[in-house]
Amino acid sequence: MTSHTARLTALLTTLMLGLPAAAAANSCGAPATAISHVQGRQAQSPLAGQYISVEGIITLDSRQQDGFRGFYLQQADAETDNDPATSEALFVYTNRPTGQVGHRVRVRGRIKEFHGLTELTNIQLLEDCGRATLPAPTTVRLPWPGNRAPEHLENMRITVAGALTVIDNYNLARYGELTLAREPQNVPTDSLPPGPEAVQLQEHQQLHRLLLDDNHGSRYPEPPPWPTPALAANNTVRAGDTVSQLDGVLDYRFGAWRLQPITRPRFHADNRRPQVPDRTPETTLRVVTLNLENYFNGDGDGGGFPTPRGAETPEQFAQQSRRLAATLTAPGPDIVAVAELENDGQGEDSAIATLTRALGPDWRHVVSRETSGSDAIRTGLLYRSDRVEPLGQAYRLSSAPYNRLGRRPLAQIFRPLGRAASVRIIVPHLKSKACHGASGPERDQGDGQGCYNHRRTMAARALTQWVDDLPDNPSLVGTLITGDLNSYAQEAPLTIFGDAGYTSMVHRFHPCSPTGCPHATYRYKGRHGSLDYALASTALAPKVTGAWSWPANADEPRALGYQGSVPVPEASPWRSSDHNPVIIDLAL
Repeated sequence: MTSHTARLTALLTTLMLGLPAAAAANSCGAPATAISHVQGRQAQSPLAGQYISVEGIITLDSRQQDGFRGFYLQQADAETDNDPATSEALFVYTNRPTGQVGHRVRVRGRIKEFHGLTELTNIQLLEDCGRATLPAPTTVRLPWPGNRAPEHLENMRITVAGALTVIDNYNLARYGELTLAREPQNVPTDSLPPGPEAVQLQEHQQLHRLLLDDNHGSRYPEPPPWPTPALAANNTVRAGDTVSQLDGVLDYRFGAWRLQPITRPRFHADNRRPQVPDRTPETTLRVVTLNLENYFNGDGDGGGFPTPRGAETPEQFAQQSRRLAATLTAPGPDIVAVAELENDGQGEDSAIATLTRALGPDWRHVVSRETSGSDAIRTGLLYRSDRVEPLGQAYRLSSAPYNRLGRRPLAQIFRPLGRAASVRIIVPHLKSKACHGASGPERDQGDGQGCYNHRRTMAARALTQWVDDLPDNPSLVGTLITGDLNSYAQEAPLTIFGDAGYTSMVHRFHPCSPTGCPHATYRYKGRHGSLDYALASTALAPKVTGAWSWPANADEPRALGYQGSVPVPEASPWRSSDHNPVIIDLAL
C-alpha cells in the first residue's frame, strides 16, 4: 500500500467514524439554541449572521401559493426562558415542505434580520420530529404596554383581548389588510394646535396599531379576505366597525406589526351606514359641498379615455356620474358646490355640463366670465332652477397668489325663489398637503400641518380680503365659504378664516373635544378629520339652522369605489368619492 493510499484510507475511516456523532447532533432532541436567545432583548438578534440549530413547534404555515415562503416556529411552553422581554418564536424562511402546523421540527440555518423581522434563512436541515402541543397564545391589549412596540412578542402566537376598531381599510382589496386600533384615531391638528403636542399624539397613534393581514404576500386577492362573508356592495367593512376573536401570530413586515390570523376573526358593523340628515323645518336653502375625486369626462362625447385623472373607460365614467349624482341628490339640495372638476371649459361637452345633466333636468351650473385658471381641476357651482336663482354675475379670484397657481375660487349670489334675502356662496379648493415639488417654506415644517401650508395660508388670507372687494347686493344677508380647504380645523388657514369672522358651522353644531371631533370629511392613513368646510360669515351664522358631514364615502373601502374591484349598483351613494359631503341648512 502506498503512503498516499494509506492517508486516504485513514481519512475515510475518520469520516465514517464521525458520521454517527454528526447525525446525532442534528437529530431531534439533540441540544439546540433556545429561540429566546436568538431573539434577545433588543430589536435585532445578537446571533445575526451565525448558523444555528433550533427546535420548536410550527404555529402557522405560510408556504402556500402567494404566501411568505416560510413558517412561524415557536418554542414549546415547557422550554421557554420565562423572560417576558424576549420572544420565543421566529420566522423560518424556506420552501422545503417538511413539517406542518402542530408538529415539532428541528431546523438549522443562518440568522438574518430582514427589514426588522428576525428570520432563519439558508436552511441546511429541516427534520419533522412528530406531533406536539401548540404553544398557548399570549393575551395582549392595545395600546401596547409601556408605550413600546411589541418586539418581545415577535412571531409568537397571540390573542387580542376584546375587540379592536377598524381605522383604515384603504389597502383591503390591494393587499388584504385592515388597520386596527383600540379606538378611532383623529388627525391631531383637527383638535390640537399645530406643534409638539400634535406631533407627539401622531407618533403615539402610529405606535399603537395592529394590521390584520391575510397570511399572503400577493396583490389584489380575489375576493378580498375581509370581512366574512366576502366584501360586497351590501356587506362592507367601514372604518369604525370593530373586529373581535383576533387570534394568530404577531408578525412584522413592511414597517408594521401584523396579525397573521390562525382562526377567522369576527366582524361587527358598529358604524352602520347613516341616513341623510333631515332638513330642518325652517330651512329655505340647503347647500351640499363635495370633492368629486377627479371628475373627468374625456372629450365629452364618449371618447378621450383614459383621462389624465379619474375614469379610465367610458363605462367607469358612466358609473362615476350616476353614483355621484346619487350622493349629491340624496340630501335634497338646492345648491351644490363641487371641487376636482375637470378644467375643460363650460360648454355642452365640459365636465360641469355633464355633471349638471346627471343631476336632473331642473339643474343648471354657474357660468363665469372670468377664467378658472390653468390648473387641471377647478371648482364649480350647480343649482336647482326651480328653487333658486343666481343674482348678478359670477366672479373668480385671479389676483395673487391665484394669478399663477391654484384653483381659482368661484363666487355667486343666490336667492331662493319667492324670498327677498340672498346669500353669497364662494367655493375654494386650496393646495393639497402632498409634498411633490415642495421647497423652502412650502416643505413640511414638522408641526403636523404637512407641506404647502404656507401657500394655503396665503390663499386663505387673499380669499378673505377678496370677499370685501366683491360687489354688494341690497338683499345679501351674508357669505358662505364652502369647499375643500385641505387644512384641518386647528391649522393656520382655518385660523385666518376665523380671524376674518368665518366660522365652521359643522364644528359649531358638533364641537370637538380634546380627544377628537365627531364629524369628519376625510380619512388618511387611519386618521379621520375635516378638510371640507361650510364657513359662515358673522352676519350669516344666525341664519344657519343645521350643519353636518354625511359619512357616505370616507369610511368605506375604496374597493367599493367606481374604479374598485367589487361590483356596486350604479344608484349607490356609498364611496362615490373619497370625501364626505358637507350639508348646511339656511333659513333666509
